[in-house]
Amino acid sequence: MNPACSKCRSAVSLLDAEGADYTVRRYLEDVPSPEEIRDVLGRLGLEPWDITRTGEAEAVELGIEEWPREPGSRERWIAALAGHPRLIQRPIITSEDGTAVVARSDEAVRDALGR
Repeated sequence: MNPACSKCRSAVSLLDAEGADYTVRRYLEDVPSPEEIRDVLGRLGLEPWDITRTGEAEAVELGIEEWPREPGSRERWIAALAGHPRLIQRPIITSEDGTAVVARSDEAVRDALGR
């Protein structure tokens, strides 16, 4: 959760309105490890480039737009996300059932709640 992010605030508001029991992780302060990122990617069924905010200044500085999006480059992308957590798309909701969703819309939040 990034309190400066309107999508994060919206997701939290909806979770509260639905009476959901949840835990917030402030990923900019409690940075996920590469192993945790791999786990979430598996739960999402996505690749690291799918959850990378390529428009962020840090991404531009790293030249991420030019990085190959192929299995051989996967660890490089994961290391970038772990080293620069601001690049991680948000919010991501992980569920106790082992699933996860990038919850950028109310519909995605409701989908996570319905599992």
